[in-house]
Amino acid sequence: MADSTPTPDSTELAAELESAPPQSRRRGIIIAVVIVLALVAAGFWWYSTYSENTDDAQIDGHLIQVSARIGGQVLKVDVEENQVVKAGDVIAELDPSDYQVAVEKAEAALASAQANAAAAQVNVPITTANTGSNLSSAGADVSGTQAGTSQAQQQLEAAQARVAQAKANNIKAQADLERYRPLVAKDVISKQQFDAAVAAADAASAALSDARHSQQAAGDGVRVAREREAQAQAGLKYAQTAPQQVAAQSARAKQAMAQVEEAQAQLDQAKLDLSYTKILAPTAGIITRKSVEINQNVAPGQNLLTLVSLEGLWVTANFKETQLKHMAAGQAVEIDVDATGKTYHGRVTQIGGATGSVLSLFPPENATGNYVKVVQRVPVRIDFTDLASEDSNHLLRPGLSVEPKVQVK
Repeated sequence: MADSTPTPDSTELAAELESAPPQSRRRGIIIAVVIVLALVAAGFWWYSTYSENTDDAQIDGHLIQVSARIGGQVLKVDVEENQVVKAGDVIAELDPSDYQVAVEKAEAALASAQANAAAAQVNVPITTANTGSNLSSAGADVSGTQAGTSQAQQQLEAAQARVAQAKANNIKAQADLERYRPLVAKDVISKQQFDAAVAAADAASAALSDARHSQQAAGDGVRVAREREAQAQAGLKYAQTAPQQVAAQSARAKQAMAQVEEAQAQLDQAKLDLSYTKILAPTAGIITRKSVEINQNVAPGQNLLTLVSLEGLWVTANFKETQLKHMAAGQAVEIDVDATGKTYHGRVTQIGGATGSVLSLFPPENATGNYVKVVQRVPVRIDFTDLASEDSNHLLRPGLSVEPKVQVK
């Protein structure tokens, strides 16, 4: 007789049959699964059609090589490796002694140049007044010497006339004396008359000599008067150069002012060099590769350290050339950063002018005939749109890996 007690398997089967969902519930589950699959497919299609992403991307920034602008000995180093600094913070200090002396010397040179310029400026109106009075005086001197020359010439002419008169008188007296000489020998005339003729002849001869000396003196007077007139004319010509003299003095004053400006520039340069003894951080950042030490002698342009700027960061993303078809500047970008686990926002700024292989140190040579087509990558620059608020704690660093997603449609 067969045992009618149900087995465990049959009991479980009966329980499953009793708990099995109805046909409508099974249909709902199938529909939900289909909807989920459709949404996944739609999301994948949307993601692949309307966005492009890459994991070959990193944050870039400015690496500033801080160097000395002047030479000198380092007195103090105010920073340490990996220290965060703000713009304007002192990084190192050089010995300012030589540059302070240079400032004092430049100040003295400026004071001297200013004094010379002041004197030159004062001399301009003085020269103007003096040259004007000299011109008037020279004109009067010329007029006076010309009158003196005319007067001397008239005196010479009068002396010449007296000479001619004395000469005529002398000739007459000498002729009378010669006529009286045989007459007195024959006692035609008296001795007294002859003596009178001799005296008259001697007087005429003396008068002639005196007239000739007067003529010579008058001639000398004319020569002296003409020399004075020539001197007066030369003085007048010199006085007539008054505008040129004023212009020359004005030019000297301008030259003195230019020397003041030159001295001022030298003083400004000396003060500027003195200010360079304090080496300041040009922007906020982190100190790296510090090589400056106390008592070290540095030269102008010598690199002291590298300052990694924490401002103005951007992303360089290397997209495949097949991803650039719909990519353009201005498109929005979501940037996932591995180091922070946060998503940042940005925009496409530039698309590189050449592929990475062309810009490499040794570009590929495809003229050998062994060409194999390889998908190239093009660097794309992405700028953060609101980095100040999204990275207020400056957690981002140049070189960090990121994954940007560009909304191309």
